[in-house]
Amino acid sequence: MAKAQTFGDKVRKTRGATRQMAKIVVAEKKANGQYSFRARMVSADAVQEALKAARQTR
Repeated sequence: MAKAQTFGDKVRKTRGATRQMAKIVVAEKKANGQYSFRARMVSADAVQEALKAARQTR
């Protein structure tokens, strides 16, 4: 009997366990006319809610 091949099993296990993330960058204009940027990492499922919250804080 042949041995089972396991060289791809480790990759498949780690790939399934990772979470999909998105980086959201929000620009804010300061009083002196310059812009500052804030970056946040959110899960891919919560991107729309995070964008709505960022637009409301303007």
